[in-house]
Amino acid sequence: VQLQASGGGLVQAGGSLRLSCSASGVTLDYYSIGWFRQAPGKEREGVSCISSSGGSTYSLDSVKGRFTISRDNAENTVYLQMNSLKPEDTAVYYCLAHHFRTCGPLLLRRVGHWGWGTLVTVSS
Repeated sequence: VQLQASGGGLVQAGGSLRLSCSASGVTLDYYSIGWFRQAPGKEREGVSCISSSGGSTYSLDSVKGRFTISRDNAENTVYLQMNSLKPEDTAVYYCLAHHFRTCGPLLLRRVGHWGWGTLVTVSS
């Protein structure tokens, strides 16, 4: 399983980006997918997650109302729409896939298939 996170870039505060997590060699339909981020000097944190069915999602308190996670099984891709970006959102963003049916275990255990990260830089 190879995951690829893409869509990062440089954006001004208040701007938007859409990250994509796509897969090769596997269908993501049966995976819960999480987005994590790691800023310089900080620990990796779970930002958002969507269950394998798409029926439940999780968002970190600091991104609620600004970030939206969704999945398009036809495209075999999970998206993270990030609006109203803030400088503190600057980090490398990673996606993680696991057969867990819900987000709880994925966010807690952080095991599964990690994708290469994509850098998001938000300037003030």
